[in-house]
Amino acid sequence: MTAGVQKQTAYERRKGESALSEFADYVEKQQATRPSRGGSIAPSDSGYSTQSTQYEEHAELDVLDTLNLAETSTQVRLKELLLDTGEDAEVTLQQLSNVLQKRMLEGNGETLFDLGQEDNGESMAFSREQWDVALDRIRQAANILQADCRVLMTRNVGHAEEVETTKEKDKSSIGKVMIRQAPETPEDVIETRIAVVGNVDAGKSTMLGVLVKGGLDDGRGKARVNLFRHKHEVESGRTSSVGMEIMGFDTQGEIVASNVPGRKLSWEEIGKRSAKVISFTDLAGHERYLRTTVFGLLSSSPNYCLLMVAANNGLIGMSKEHLGIALALNVPVMVVITKIDICPPQILQQTITQLTRILKSPGARKIPIFIKNREDTIETATQFVSQRICPVFQVSNVTGESLDLVRMFLNILPHHGNYDAEASFEFHVNDTFSVPFVGTVVSGVVKSGVIHAGDAVLIGPDSLGQFTTTHIRSIERKRIPVLVCSAGQSASFALKRVRRKEVRKGMVVLPKLDTPPKVYREFIAEVLILSHATTIKTKYQAMLHVGPISQTCAIIDIDRAFIRTGDRAVVAFRFVQRPEYLAVGDRILFREGRTKGLGIVKAVGYDASKPLNPDTGKDTNGGGT
Repeated sequence: MTAGVQKQTAYERRKGESALSEFADYVEKQQATRPSRGGSIAPSDSGYSTQSTQYEEHAELDVLDTLNLAETSTQVRLKELLLDTGEDAEVTLQQLSNVLQKRMLEGNGETLFDLGQEDNGESMAFSREQWDVALDRIRQAANILQADCRVLMTRNVGHAEEVETTKEKDKSSIGKVMIRQAPETPEDVIETRIAVVGNVDAGKSTMLGVLVKGGLDDGRGKARVNLFRHKHEVESGRTSSVGMEIMGFDTQGEIVASNVPGRKLSWEEIGKRSAKVISFTDLAGHERYLRTTVFGLLSSSPNYCLLMVAANNGLIGMSKEHLGIALALNVPVMVVITKIDICPPQILQQTITQLTRILKSPGARKIPIFIKNREDTIETATQFVSQRICPVFQVSNVTGESLDLVRMFLNILPHHGNYDAEASFEFHVNDTFSVPFVGTVVSGVVKSGVIHAGDAVLIGPDSLGQFTTTHIRSIERKRIPVLVCSAGQSASFALKRVRRKEVRKGMVVLPKLDTPPKVYREFIAEVLILSHATTIKTKYQAMLHVGPISQTCAIIDIDRAFIRTGDRAVVAFRFVQRPEYLAVGDRILFREGRTKGLGIVKAVGYDASKPLNPDTGKDTNGGGT
């Protein structure tokens, strides 16, 4: 009982916060070098060790390979391809289209082209006439690939998208052009998932209502009503469940919306007319629904996190919790400050100062960039692959101020995330339904591999750790029927001969193999304690989240006598209710009241004869085996 009475000292709290960013980076590197899914690493004689990391990956340096920095380059310079109007114009046009195709493959069907700059950043010194010729050549090359071009920004060109030149002496014409391919089938539509978090009354649902449905809010919650799923949410004005909304952009970068004012497009219409779809996961802000929010954040595998902060309240309450979880998951974060129309200037400045201080703290290590205009939006969106950058928008859902910048940012936002379509198929279930005349339907995210309608699969584990054999009756993405679904995409599967009560959130769908998949009740993880009032010892229980899995876990062994806030330790966990499907390298998050910790699975299974802490080996089985 005394554990809840003792308060954390400021030193202990800072210790936990400052270790967060460093440990999140460590987990990211461990995941990049982990073995194939389903594989487990045998413990060595000395205990529970994982494979050694031979090379340290620096993904941000991969761009150097494409910059053509070699002293002797055999490639044709991009400028020559863009300005060729001679006899070989057709040949060079094909070469130019090959360059665009390669870039669009890297960008999942879209690319942002710097017209006026070589790949290595060197200026092409275009005149206005030359720039117009180059733009025409780009459009011709894009047409070959069934893609459309849209000029986003120009300097010294005189277009409608002209921005001020930063260097007065530089008179060369340059610009940024968005090139996006029209998807041949619904399977090819670019999908980016964004989790929307923030404190209660920060304006999350209202912001999504304005962005997705169009129009503005009346200041009394008019825009958010369409997003609520339950009667009590409409009455209280507070989200309590995980809501889903989508926003579509066509090949020109225009928002897909109805031509009839006031008419709302269905998901099917948006999906069929879009080349890029942004999927928003609207999460609850109230402390009472924290478990639902954490589940929504982990199970939806978001590419980005959108943190809402009310200008008149600042970063309070659950906002800090949600930011901490996003940082722990190593998801790029962008911030939107809402309600600036009703906030006094001095209060807004206090909010901005507080937000800047928190983002720059050792735990977050973010560089806040305040978006003021079109140029800031485009430059930040293209550089957002660096997770150190944190764009900050200041908007009003009533007056519409800066909403156009948010929409432009979402349109340009590059697809973020590494998925392996060549690996064995694995699908995580985050929701279940019973649809009339269809049967049992499960929704979730494809973590790896490819699946086709009609394939034989296994779904499980159940309470005994068993898997059920079934077939994929049909597949839908954003309520559009598709024949195939690949890694990184969210989808729904209709299953044959499976009752809804036999499936649950947290299950996995795997390909049918000769050997049944292994499930584990116990596993070893390396953890970081972010905050805890006292000490943690064996037999301690907490709610543990691994992807869509949410289950109470007990600590059965620790590599030392006890752990406190800010400590990194190797810990053995045991699921209390049932075994689960886990793999080495999975990211875990556990919490209990104000206690929070994160970690990474280092080994599956636990051998009681090889305790993590030999000194207390005799009594580590207090949790039961």
